[in-house]
Amino acid sequence: MTKSLNTTVDIGGLRINNPITVASGTFGFGREYENFIDISKLGGIMAKGLTLKPREGNPTPRIAETSSGMLNSVGLENPGVEYFVKNELPYLKSKGVTVIANISGNTVEEYCEMCNILDNTKTDAIEMNISCPNVKQGGVAFGTDKDIVYNITKEVRKSTNKPLIVKLSPNVTDIREIAKSAQKGGADGLSLINTLLGMAVNIKSRRPILRNNVGGLSGPAIKPVALRMVWQVSQVVDIPIIGMGGISTVEDIIEFLLVGASAISIGTANFINPRVTTDLLKELEKYMIENEIKDINDIVGKIKPY
Repeated sequence: MTKSLNTTVDIGGLRINNPITVASGTFGFGREYENFIDISKLGGIMAKGLTLKPREGNPTPRIAETSSGMLNSVGLENPGVEYFVKNELPYLKSKGVTVIANISGNTVEEYCEMCNILDNTKTDAIEMNISCPNVKQGGVAFGTDKDIVYNITKEVRKSTNKPLIVKLSPNVTDIREIAKSAQKGGADGLSLINTLLGMAVNIKSRRPILRNNVGGLSGPAIKPVALRMVWQVSQVVDIPIIGMGGISTVEDIIEFLLVGASAISIGTANFINPRVTTDLLKELEKYMIENEIKDINDIVGKIKPY
């Protein structure tokens, strides 16, 4: 980073070196990308989604390419939170990475138990996923009801002293009400949007391409929806937002910052170019120099709507 530039941002008490993070589920536990980039350069890594116990995930096929995006119904395949703490977290911290653990549960008690486990570790923050669209139980129900969102956030908040980021679902009628409930429940920050619920069909077999029938749509196709939702949420909450959804260029990053995101997260683009994050960090610094922006925070929320 150029010394005259400030790219440091604050996400609910978590200070990160720059606003570029990677979305959970698209970056594994960091090891997978170490041969391509210096992962310590990232603002933070939202680690692969964790559940209390190991989970096999959904049956295959569970990935499908779509126009300007992809569908996934992986179903939270992961080795469990205790395995993460023992085997993956030490590796990430040895690399100097800011680690945001992403957790999912079927019950409030499971979320709280995971927080209790993570609270005694070097995890820097917790991202609570209440919005997974391809799991038949748990997350999708939690993230679509404002009263449930308030209650689960309130209870989980009691279980951790670490910054708590609530990941919101776009598959709702009014995301502003969900966001306000999460803030009221004690969230330190919000991340949005998670994937949109979608479907793809094989016209020869006349079956859905995904074995789970439906999955989460990500990639450039969802960016306009993500921008709109981040902008709407930024108008009704006063906690930081991590914006995500189809980001692949520096222009995308600037757009999300302008509509109110304090940081962004890159997901699907990592599959296209595993160096996209550090490439975009260089481009972001270049943009700041060319536009005489000394502090990246100065453009957050500075859109001029009609």
